[in-house]
Amino acid sequence: MPLPCGEPREQAVDDRRQVKRGRIAIAAVFCVHGAVPGSFATRIPWIQDHAGLSAGQLGLALALPAIGGSLAGPMAAAISHRLGARRALRGLLVLWTLALALPSLAPNLGVLCAALFLFGAAAGSSGVQINAVGADTEKRLDRSIMSSLHGMWSAGALIGSAGGTLAAHLGVDTRLHHALAALVLTVAGLVIVRSVLDVRPDPDAEAPPRYARPPRSAVLIGMVAFCAVFAEGASLDWSGVYLKDALGASPGLAAATTTAFMLMMALARLLGDRVVNRFGAVRTVRTGGAMATAGGVLVVTAPGPAAAIAGFALIGLGVAVVVPLAYAAAAARGGPSSAQSIAGVATITYASGLIAPSLIGGIADLSSLAASFGVVTVLASGLLLGAGLLRKDAGGPVASARDAARVRVESAS
Repeated sequence: MPLPCGEPREQAVDDRRQVKRGRIAIAAVFCVHGAVPGSFATRIPWIQDHAGLSAGQLGLALALPAIGGSLAGPMAAAISHRLGARRALRGLLVLWTLALALPSLAPNLGVLCAALFLFGAAAGSSGVQINAVGADTEKRLDRSIMSSLHGMWSAGALIGSAGGTLAAHLGVDTRLHHALAALVLTVAGLVIVRSVLDVRPDPDAEAPPRYARPPRSAVLIGMVAFCAVFAEGASLDWSGVYLKDALGASPGLAAATTTAFMLMMALARLLGDRVVNRFGAVRTVRTGGAMATAGGVLVVTAPGPAAAIAGFALIGLGVAVVVPLAYAAAAARGGPSSAQSIAGVATITYASGLIAPSLIGGIADLSSLAASFGVVTVLASGLLLGAGLLRKDAGGPVASARDAARVRVESAS
């Protein structure tokens, strides 16, 4: 990182070390954040049985997190402006990790919908905040890190889903499993957040509105992310149910499907920065779109669990880097108000999450789960057409050091 003009060398070295510590810390925060949906998704079949839900009712309930996230996500920028990045992240992350314990307590559809609404609100606000802090850290480093940060999120989801798979195999009650996981993740999050960068806007900067209309660039970027998030959300929420109901797999094998999906997501994102730097965003997304489309076809035509697991793994591999690239592009074009641009993209992606569960469940009730994943396959193919919208322009996904100088990094308290 270039030394700021006029700054004593010792201070510059301290700042560089602080940024490096902040980069490690925000990566760990992404991991903690991802462990929550990973823990939740593997136990969805248990929650469905516990609440006595049909596929259509489950689809309705799984739409509630997206509604909560869409409403709460845009408020993250105002919260961060008021409290500072670190304090805002600390509070929102705690709400998110504790929310993991709510859905498994629901005895029926109504209570589950309320629990999942709160679950989604915590996810949306904390998700926007971790991406805003990640984008600001990327600017300070002056190199791309967003894909690897999302790779750490996927790694966390993989850890959570592996724990859920083990709990399902052992027959552990989901209420106990999620309560213990929520406690562990909350404590870990509180410790890690102490080292993230406390990035603040200029003291004279105007406070962002609670809700802001996203710019046109964010809408276009968000439409590409919409296709990826639809495929990702459908696979994450429904892969276990698909294996159990459509192909007759055991609960343990059904949970393992979610683990395979998240494994491919994690590997692709951890390697994503290198791939994008070598081949470019457009070629990477188009290739991923082809993989995801092939995976969808394999899922729909799978004669047994093995082929379906391979199909879900291909979908995960194909869509993995799209959302990190979308958030990085939104942050670059948002300038000092990167959180607002990220919130705009996040709102569109949450709309995708809103539509996906209910549509998958509705089509399954009317026809079959295989028909539902036919829709997933069609949307995955949209990445082939929309990849050009993520082309790097002169601004690039990484802001210049001059732009990074507009923010003030507070020393760790």
